[in-house]
Amino acid sequence: MGKKQFKAESKRLLDLMINSIYTNKEIFLREIISNASDAIDKLCYLSLTDEKVGLNREDYRIDIIVDKEARTITVRDNGIGMSAEEAENNLGVIAKSGSRQFKGEMDSEKAEDLSIIGQFGVGFYSAFMVADEVTVLTRKYGEEQGVMWQSKGADGYTVTPAEKETVGTDVIMHLKADSEEEVYGSYLEVWKLKALVKKYSDYVRWPIHMDVDHQERYETGEQNDDGSPKYAYRMVTENEIINSMVPIWQRSKSEVTDDDCIAWYKEKHRDRKDPCALIRVSAEGLVSYKAMLFIPGEENENAFTGDNKGGITLYSNGVMIMEKCDKLVHEYFEFVKGVVDSPDLSLNISREILQHDRQLRVIGQNLEKRIKGELEKLMRDDRPKYEEFFRNFGVHLKAGICDEYGRYKDFLRDLLIFYTSEDRQITLKEYVENMPESQKFIYYASAPTVKQAVALPQCEEVRRRGYELIYLTGPLDEVVLDNLREQDGKTFCNVVTQDLGFDTDEEKKAAEERDIENKELLDFVKESTGDSLTAVRLSRKLSTQPCCLTTEGGVTLEMERYFRHGPSEEMRKIRANRVLELNAEHHAFAVLKDAFANDKDKAAKLSRILLTLAEMTAGVDVDDPAEFAGLVAELF
Repeated sequence: MGKKQFKAESKRLLDLMINSIYTNKEIFLREIISNASDAIDKLCYLSLTDEKVGLNREDYRIDIIVDKEARTITVRDNGIGMSAEEAENNLGVIAKSGSRQFKGEMDSEKAEDLSIIGQFGVGFYSAFMVADEVTVLTRKYGEEQGVMWQSKGADGYTVTPAEKETVGTDVIMHLKADSEEEVYGSYLEVWKLKALVKKYSDYVRWPIHMDVDHQERYETGEQNDDGSPKYAYRMVTENEIINSMVPIWQRSKSEVTDDDCIAWYKEKHRDRKDPCALIRVSAEGLVSYKAMLFIPGEENENAFTGDNKGGITLYSNGVMIMEKCDKLVHEYFEFVKGVVDSPDLSLNISREILQHDRQLRVIGQNLEKRIKGELEKLMRDDRPKYEEFFRNFGVHLKAGICDEYGRYKDFLRDLLIFYTSEDRQITLKEYVENMPESQKFIYYASAPTVKQAVALPQCEEVRRRGYELIYLTGPLDEVVLDNLREQDGKTFCNVVTQDLGFDTDEEKKAAEERDIENKELLDFVKESTGDSLTAVRLSRKLSTQPCCLTTEGGVTLEMERYFRHGPSEEMRKIRANRVLELNAEHHAFAVLKDAFANDKDKAAKLSRILLTLAEMTAGVDVDDPAEFAGLVAELF
């Protein structure tokens, strides 16, 4: 029979199939195995009503056969096979799917019960990514005559009668010659093929067989000097099943315990620590899927970069579709690991990328609710364990609060916890529930550590009135509260930069008059400290401390610390507008005031000392510690 042209735009379309649709050459084996699995599914389905099939479920198999000398890989199945007409139509017409046609010939109810994923008719052509010639030897169930389909690519194909003893299909791929860019011969190595099966097709429901060499010890018939038998080693070849078939997440809880799942997780992800939570889902209905998710016990030190980034692996009927699917859950849950397997996914033409359809969104929304529910349960039942989780992964939740202008803040806010002392953390809801009726705001203070935040002078007056403070230590914390805006009707108050709301109108008026009375002194202090301060004023927040450093404007000291490590030079130059506040009731202010009246040089030195004290208390790096030490020494 003469060579025929593909019934499509020939070379251009086939080149597109090979070079554009698939991004990774190694998936060719997944595609060919998936087609073999679909063929077995069809025959197995027919056997339910046709006793002549003569095969039991355990008789079905897929074989991978390697011939290094001939440079071929054969994938063989004992599925339904193809007739000459079907080989012509299914393999000669690109994007013609026999699987889709098979389902279309059934009534709708039965078609829903048959899980076949190869319904686009292009997976077969992925073989040409690694092969320069592909031969398909096939015989359809119910027919005596076999057929051979052969092609070297876009120049066309031939279909000829052929002898084949058994029903099924052999796909024989002759590998391309090695080049500098690609060593195609590596696919002839057994270890390589086993790794590809393990990665992509480990959970195909039918056993995948392959000859595997092993080293075997045997007795030589001779004896050692001490009379013990002498042993030697030889290579033996055994035909093995190299896939697992039934994945652990497809098994019921009565078959697989939580401990089994955790052991699987630790082996799969090479994690020595138990996960802090396990989530098992078996959903049926409009969208059916099974999921097994794990919240790790600790953060990977490289979790935000490259291949170490977390993610959920997506399967469809046991075939791995995407190793790290970033479309299932938002980035704030990207630390979650595990698998989702659904027969209802709408895959695109190459199976490598999902169409963004309603099924995927429904699965993702349900998973996020389950993850949040599991974390809330952990918070209620085991607070220390939740606090450990939050130390590891709280930054993801905080980033989620800030993402997309606070779009997810209401979904995530109840998962946040904040320090109110060095050994106590609470949620915002718990904070508000503990508030006295007289308290107007949720008070917070920011510093590099909780200890430093507690020591801030501005916190004294709040604590003196019996109010609790939240201590922020993370670079995103202030931005998080800015996005949250309020909690149960209570707004946030930064004790360093905002009015605490304690003063009456009369007290505010008296403070303004005091500022006017001391304006000349305050201006002198600002001038004496150089250009580092935006303003100097008398404080209404201090009780026992002589001074404190605050800011005005949109940038706080904590934000300045965050920007200092930013990606651009412009960001690293951003500075807060510093304000020095002095305690008019403190002895130090009286000394400063006396020096201003009688010894301006001493007053200038005292001004610089007070500024440095305020900087140190605020956790700001001191520019010249030696100068500060010298100024203090002069006071003795």
